[in-house]
Amino acid sequence: MNKLLTSMFALAVASVTAVSAHAQEIKGDAKAAEQKIAMCIGCHGIQGYQASFPEVYRVPMISGQNAKYIVSALNAYKKGERKHPTMRGIADTLTDQDMADLGAYYELHGKTEPVTKAPKAPDAKVAALLQKGACISCHGDNFAKPIDPSYPKIAGQHKDFLFVALKSYKVENQATWGRNNGVMGGIAKQFSNAELKAMASYIGSLEGDMKVVPQSKFR
Repeated sequence: MNKLLTSMFALAVASVTAVSAHAQEIKGDAKAAEQKIAMCIGCHGIQGYQASFPEVYRVPMISGQNAKYIVSALNAYKKGERKHPTMRGIADTLTDQDMADLGAYYELHGKTEPVTKAPKAPDAKVAALLQKGACISCHGDNFAKPIDPSYPKIAGQHKDFLFVALKSYKVENQATWGRNNGVMGGIAKQFSNAELKAMASYIGSLEGDMKVVPQSKFR
């Protein structure tokens, strides 16, 4: 890992440690979240549902995602570090306890045995890109075992969402789009969009723990 990535990695660990310490103070209640998920179901509980801003892509799978990552992501929207207008509006309505409850709920939602078999190997070009980005050093074995639970599982996530998410870390000075994250920004900006798309396609092709569990708003 080069010096830039080493320093960014150290910063990430320090930041995650602080966030994780705070998150440990609040215990999520998955049962309580059953009364709080209406705002989530409309996008994340529909098979094949697509967002249309800033381009068309399938919304991310969150059933089976790490609880602490869900909390971290919601906090990032609330703080404006992630600028998607819809998610920022939702996050603004949530308390820390709400976020913890939602995280606990979706970590267990539709949970099955984790994927244990080795993933298919990438081609040489994609392997070199993944090595350059040091992706596995944070997202862990098979891209499904992050080194810290406030990092996301990404194996099997929708490839079009992964591509849009990666591109968003390159966006600067936009009021309604982009993600401010020093570590991911530094990594994403090393790559062309075509290279990001190639990495997203490979990671999205892997088997993962996440899924879309259909849910009705009218149940």
